[in-house]
Amino acid sequence: MKRYDRQEKFKGIGSRGQTSITEKTVGIIGIGALGTHTANTLARAGVKKLILVDRDYVELSNLQRQTLFTEQHATDLTPKVIAARDELLRIRADLQIETYIEHCDAPLLEAAFSACDLLIDGSDNFDVRLILNDFSYRYQIPWIYGACVESTYAACPFIPDVTPCFKCVMGRLPVMNRTCDTVGVIEPAVSLATSFQAMYALKILAEEPVDPRLIFGDVWTLEHSAMKFSRMGEVTCETCGANPTYPHLETRTIQTMLCGRDTVQFASPVTEFTQLTTFLSTLNINYQETPYFVRFFVNDKPVIWFKGGRLLVHDVKTVAEGQKVYYQLFG
Repeated sequence: MKRYDRQEKFKGIGSRGQTSITEKTVGIIGIGALGTHTANTLARAGVKKLILVDRDYVELSNLQRQTLFTEQHATDLTPKVIAARDELLRIRADLQIETYIEHCDAPLLEAAFSACDLLIDGSDNFDVRLILNDFSYRYQIPWIYGACVESTYAACPFIPDVTPCFKCVMGRLPVMNRTCDTVGVIEPAVSLATSFQAMYALKILAEEPVDPRLIFGDVWTLEHSAMKFSRMGEVTCETCGANPTYPHLETRTIQTMLCGRDTVQFASPVTEFTQLTTFLSTLNINYQETPYFVRFFVNDKPVIWFKGGRLLVHDVKTVAEGQKVYYQLFG
């Protein structure tokens, strides 16, 4: 029996739709709760290639809702894209996977994601979504928004030349300015958000008709809404209006407070492994080296340095507190 027999028998996809799915490349931005669920679904559905980007590593608190990860990944502090890649290849050996342990910004999207047929939002970062939105409409690649916190979920497809963009619609999106780290999240909310993301993804990849709707609800209270948004577009929108300028593609900052993590991200002046370890040795700072990063402490604050120079300073409440650690280290 063929691997995708049950999916081909589904009238919404069929053999023609399945053939289309197997020819497609999908980029997933953020490999946490949303990203691991959708990566798992799309790998099993038969997509040709996945391109994964995430700036973080696996922690024990991820395991409650982030599929593809294990206790060993958390113990080893395995980068999320590496852990996801290894697990996905156990599911499907012929899947092509490209990974980036990076902060997602405009240059990375333009360098690595321009050949994608579809982009999936798995981020927890509003600024990244604005960059993704501009990238999508400039390069005519549809993307699917997703979000969840506490017991609420949301999903929405944004399709260039078909729907208004994220910026036009975001005023109608449910308020999700709280984070999983501060108020929690339950896995059923994740599952519902990603189920709707995956549904839209399969329709787009199978080249079937899509009825775009903004979907949101609360799995705990059984509330659910699906709202059309085709008339929400603004002619003056800088992304999907009459004269788009895509301003968020000009964003180049990497310094940021990670969502709810008590962690600040910086770009360090040291970009090579041996350069960093030599530097730390001259300061008599002990370090732990892995194939992907170097971990050490400054004033009892855990610091993670990734290949290329990206730096995470943990256990800080503000950017200013993180900057003190950064300047103490690099001057």
